[in-house]
Amino acid sequence: MTEDLRGITPDSEVRALLRVLEGQRRHVLGILDGLDAEDLRRPVLPSGWHCLGLVQHLALDVERFWFRAVVAGDEKVIRGLTSGDEAWQVAPEVAALDVLDRYRQEAELADTVITTTPAGAALTWWPHDLFGEPHLHTLRDVLLHVITETACHAGHLDAARELIDGRRWLVLT
Repeated sequence: MTEDLRGITPDSEVRALLRVLEGQRRHVLGILDGLDAEDLRRPVLPSGWHCLGLVQHLALDVERFWFRAVVAGDEKVIRGLTSGDEAWQVAPEVAALDVLDRYRQEAELADTVITTTPAGAALTWWPHDLFGEPHLHTLRDVLLHVITETACHAGHLDAARELIDGRRWLVLT
């Protein structure tokens, strides 16, 4: 998304960073394409996480947390944050499609924040209790952090997918 509903167009730096983030988001969803609900919940690494839990973590602890809480300072989001690894836990009654859709929805909500905030804008809220003094200071910093985290987790999903059924994701761009 490069233009929000109010017609505000982000600067070229933000557009470039958003394109990279969108590519990583497509990777996350693309590497999981074709897996059934059972495989999405099957842990294949010793740590015990599964693909669906990782996607929920990306939705809640990455997209929602960094953009709607830290960058935008959305009080409702901040009050609803959890601590620990709750986001990695997907209840059995939660449909896989719901988790994947939540990731898409959080990405869209994040895009609204991204496209209406200048790259150098100061962050609105900082979780001192989690991270101490701020080590990220602007939307630019958060975008770079989220791109890195999403790319790292896309790699985790690549490894999990290969262990599940041998499929590999070829990164060309």
